[in-house]
Amino acid sequence: MAKAKQKKQRSFFPYIKWFWILFGSGILLVLLVFLLASWGVFGEMPTFERLENPQTNLATEFISSDGETLGKLYLDDNRTPVAYEELPKNLVNALIATEDARYYDHAGIDARGTIRAFAYLGKKGGASTISQQLARQLFVGIRAKDWTKYTQKIKEWVIATRLERNYTKEEIVAMYLNIYDFGYAADGIRSAARIYFGKEPAELRVEESAVLVGMLKNSSLYNPIRREELVLNRRNTVLGQMAKYEYITEQEKDSLQALRMNINFNPESHREGLATYFRMYLQRFLKNWVNENPKPDGEKYNIYLDGLKVFTTVDSRMQKNAEDAVQAHMKNLQTEFFHQNTPDRNRTAPFLDLTRGAIDTIMNSAMKRSDRWRSMARAGKSEKEIKDSFEEKTEMTVFDWNSDSFEKDTIMTPRDSIRYYKTFLRTAMMSMEPQTGHVKAWVGGVDYKHFQYDNVIQGARQAGSTFKPFVYAAAIDQLRYSPCDSLPDNQYCIEPLKHGNMEAWCPKNSDGKYSGKNLTLKHALANSVNTVTAQLIDKVGPRSVVSIATDMGLDREIPEVPSIALGTHDFSVYEMVGAYGTFANQGVYVKPVMVTRIEDKNGTVLYEYVPKTKDVLSKDVAYAMVNLMEGVTQYGSGGRLRHSFAKNQTVYKEIITGYPYELTNPIAGKTGTTQNQSDGWFMGMVPNLVTGVWVGGDDRAIHFNRLAYGQGASMALPIWALYMKKNYENEELGVSQEAFEKPENMSINVDCTKVLKELQDDLDTEDDLEDVGF
Repeated sequence: MAKAKQKKQRSFFPYIKWFWILFGSGILLVLLVFLLASWGVFGEMPTFERLENPQTNLATEFISSDGETLGKLYLDDNRTPVAYEELPKNLVNALIATEDARYYDHAGIDARGTIRAFAYLGKKGGASTISQQLARQLFVGIRAKDWTKYTQKIKEWVIATRLERNYTKEEIVAMYLNIYDFGYAADGIRSAARIYFGKEPAELRVEESAVLVGMLKNSSLYNPIRREELVLNRRNTVLGQMAKYEYITEQEKDSLQALRMNINFNPESHREGLATYFRMYLQRFLKNWVNENPKPDGEKYNIYLDGLKVFTTVDSRMQKNAEDAVQAHMKNLQTEFFHQNTPDRNRTAPFLDLTRGAIDTIMNSAMKRSDRWRSMARAGKSEKEIKDSFEEKTEMTVFDWNSDSFEKDTIMTPRDSIRYYKTFLRTAMMSMEPQTGHVKAWVGGVDYKHFQYDNVIQGARQAGSTFKPFVYAAAIDQLRYSPCDSLPDNQYCIEPLKHGNMEAWCPKNSDGKYSGKNLTLKHALANSVNTVTAQLIDKVGPRSVVSIATDMGLDREIPEVPSIALGTHDFSVYEMVGAYGTFANQGVYVKPVMVTRIEDKNGTVLYEYVPKTKDVLSKDVAYAMVNLMEGVTQYGSGGRLRHSFAKNQTVYKEIITGYPYELTNPIAGKTGTTQNQSDGWFMGMVPNLVTGVWVGGDDRAIHFNRLAYGQGASMALPIWALYMKKNYENEELGVSQEAFEKPENMSINVDCTKVLKELQDDLDTEDDLEDVGF
């Protein structure tokens, strides 16, 4: 019996031995496979250095002075990483409940999940942990479909365990959410939260987090813009998982699943969003900056991939106010412009006073500047072939004020589309804090997607009467004139060769009339009396005016001729705002600044702006000029900021939004209108904000045919008024409503009460009183 039992035990021994041999061999085989994978036999594996510093493309971020993201600069990846501490707890809970319930219990590989996946051949779910998914995103790539999917899985396992050794669980979660592509340029959780819900990740509600976590399964399939019902069901599945693992209660789950999906879609592209023209300026600024400021190793920073943070001076709230003001007024103004330029009213619309030959010259020039012409020329097409292509009708999307999206689909020839776009009036607006030079708002046009020329800094147009303050400043500075001094409003001629001109220059007033009265400088500037301005530039000389204007930032070449007094030279809004800031800043010019600091992705400061200033005028002269320009808004061409007028009021209401404005705080400013109403300007100042606005056509022949519509007070001033009213509605912006600071021991008389009384006594009627600006 004992022998039989011993024999039976010996008969089982080989099986036991082979079991352990096979088991050990299996363990060794698994270890060997892992070793082979780690050695790169199944494909390249990341080095230790890459694991420590995984490379992802990071977008450059433009940050406003109030801490908001204005936009980003990227090629393919619109990614801005956030730290784990910036993620809401509900988002992390939703992720773990849905993607890896045992996340905190494994070291990169979920053994239970892996065995289940093998046992059921993946029919009851895969076994990819969050760490494995991150490994695939960072180092492995798109999931393979042939036999290599098995070696790919092994590589994922190896990399996942390495990630677990190198990073904390929290860091892995943050990396995973930062790397994932949620579609529509929503690369990473921060972009996804902003694009789909218009908020930062920390502000996400539970049901919003559930939507984004649901997209992790397949962001193309579960896309809330294209498949709302499918995504809603997926969101509710995520909420169910959260309840299953007790992150939320069953009651909370039921309440949340009953909610609608409130998607707030905010696409982030280079041509859409807030401050588009300003962001394109920043792109040009950065391109120049990286060329002059290489990395320590000599390489250039990549402004699309290196995750730079650019801190700007623009205030997002003021920028929004500026864009709203531009849109409100320009849409209304354009409606009237279209009405006046219909074919039955103007057969050469939108051009006025041009022959067909002159119009053809303009159109041919525009064609040759177009992308179509340049691309076809590069392709070797002949000029005839290129011109013929402009006559072929094609489908296109064009700008349209009357559409909610400001676009419409149509069919027209490329040549007709050029003429169509020329019918739209253009605009530019810039707002700056004069004491610091910080630019607070920048609007380069009506719509960057369709009008990419930035009229703030790229465009330059005749300044008209907005140049006159520089003439007055020279006279007050050098001749010690006072705003209360007076000159006669009579025809005035500057003799030939006196200032280098070849013939006598005898400027007329805008209405062609001369009152014959003595006018104070304050009233002459308020009403843009050309004869008084001519006398002043004759007394101080064009060279003195050019010198002061140049010192105030108008540093382009200005001809030293008397006619510059009336604003015949071209300047940009950027230059004019900087120059006017000198008046508001007590005579000190501060160069406009748009970027205060640049940091790399680790927060290291790479650039800090150093203010550039220049003393140009004494405090007395600067204050006297402010006092002069306050007259413009008290009883001059800018008076409609405060009052409503009987004259032309009906005409004015046709094109103005929000009129009358009834602003009561101290305001200094100057309107400007060039010949034929081609350019309308308004420069407006309060103690801590200087803003310039220009409106005009793409060509000087595109303009209103009546001064009532085409003057600066009608075209440009309303934008300033709407913008300032919106600013004053938000007290947090701190825009001044106080008086300009008057210097102590003011040496220039600005109290014109006595002079005005004497002038008033000389006037015969109320009509005379209106003529001189009372």
